[in-house]
Amino acid sequence: MNAGTNTHGHEHVFLGQDHARNERRIWLVIALTAVMMVVEIAAGTIYGSMALVADGWHMSTHASALLISALAYLFARKQARNPRFTFGTGKLGDLAGFASAIILAMIALLMGWESFLRITSPVPISFSQAIAVAVIGLVVNLVSAWLLSGGGHDHHGHGHAHGHGHGHAHRHDHHHGHDHGHSGHADNNIRSAYMHVIADALTSVLAIAALTFGSLYGWLWLDPLMGIVGALIIAQWSWGLLKSSGAVLLDVLSEGETLPDEIRGAIEGDGDQITDLHVWQVGPGHHAAIVAVLTPQPRDTAFYKQRLASLDELSHVTVEVTRAA
Repeated sequence: MNAGTNTHGHEHVFLGQDHARNERRIWLVIALTAVMMVVEIAAGTIYGSMALVADGWHMSTHASALLISALAYLFARKQARNPRFTFGTGKLGDLAGFASAIILAMIALLMGWESFLRITSPVPISFSQAIAVAVIGLVVNLVSAWLLSGGGHDHHGHGHAHGHGHGHAHRHDHHHGHDHGHSGHADNNIRSAYMHVIADALTSVLAIAALTFGSLYGWLWLDPLMGIVGALIIAQWSWGLLKSSGAVLLDVLSEGETLPDEIRGAIEGDGDQITDLHVWQVGPGHHAAIVAVLTPQPRDTAFYKQRLASLDELSHVTVEVTRAA
């Protein structure tokens, strides 16, 4: 037995189809973010813009969060065939997304507090220089967002099926389907990275608006006020990401998920009844299920496997068949 298979010869690799592409693009975005972070912090300090300094420090924490995402992709890929991960490493991205959501919340708190302090103690601002740097930061953020776009809905195919039956009242079948994917199941790791970049872009836009109106009308208070507005928006994004990634980690199906009903519809009928059903996500676009069937006429496990074959998002299925008394 090698490191990538169990005793029955099938793998538990539940990585998204775009896993490698997303990993490469995140490393590139980290490099862009780190460079712009240094430029914005230095320029904001020199020219007296709180919005610019906030954006720079904002980018520094985002660079750290992006690093978490990149390392999660790297570790998940390296350990994908490690048998100690009994259901694969597909959830590592959701764990990274949850950590990134916490970092987003901390960023929002820091931005709000620093902006409040700047409202109470305003400082002079060199508007033209600060606006120029903020525009450059926005361009970098938009390029980064473009690099990361399109990676939130992944699927992955397996061309392998495996089943086994026991010659008594209980039969068990493990089914690995093919072409698994579902448009509603996002990769929370790439989503968190994208959200950090968009939060950077939002901060840059608010900084540009505040600096522009401040230079025209002398509204120094507008600069830190935009920092507070940005903090509130980012906090809302953080909460959304916490809920979605946390739900996957706790095996909670998303609202509106129809897969359990689809499984029941495919199995039940002709005396067959599902008495126990567990469905959970094991990776982007990958679900596992345990199905217990009670029937007066037990059939071969291949029969039930065939009934579930059309449910492409099922990557790992265990079926138990019991004869009704």
